[in-house]
Amino acid sequence: MSEKNKHTEELALTDVLGAEKIETVADLVRRMLQLIGEDPDRDGLRHTPERFEKALRYLTNGYHQDAEKLLNGAMFSVTYDQMVLVKDIEVYSLCEHHMLPFFGKCHVAYLPDKKVVGLSKIPRLVNMFARRLQIQERLTNQIASAIQQKIAPLGVGVVIEARHMCMVMRGVEKQNSQTVTSAMLGSFRENVQTREEFLSLIRGQ
Repeated sequence: MSEKNKHTEELALTDVLGAEKIETVADLVRRMLQLIGEDPDRDGLRHTPERFEKALRYLTNGYHQDAEKLLNGAMFSVTYDQMVLVKDIEVYSLCEHHMLPFFGKCHVAYLPDKKVVGLSKIPRLVNMFARRLQIQERLTNQIASAIQQKIAPLGVGVVIEARHMCMVMRGVEKQNSQTVTSAMLGSFRENVQTREEFLSLIRGQ
């Protein structure tokens, strides 16, 4: 096939594919606005579909991150065997049931076994799993499991305290309700003193 004929065929294929417009998140939001009785072309909403798509992609960018890559090069050999605690890590996520926000604080502790991880990596790991459609219980377990698998400590403890907009804005509409979840692995599950030390520290006692 000559270069000219090949180019003509490519253009024809492009025309065929272009005839069926690829639907974007913004297109779907525009249609959704129409379905609830709004006018997506009025001034306040004209660029809302594109803004929503950009925000949603940002809030779910954890799907494109990997725990191993995130922690790679940030683990160090040390002779330290006391608890490492990073507390009051801000958490913002989206409930997978209603796609409404839930937010709060995450507390993460582990007992090193010859290795520690750079302190900034723990909040990054929390953020990676939070930037997905989630339920709080799974989020708590994912953080604990990732630390256990990648750092291999003697134990891991994770506690998340969060408020869910699906309970505050709709449903039972309980303004001050808070959900607390925990995941305890290794010595945090097996040793009462270790677990109590962790819980005492996050309470500020």
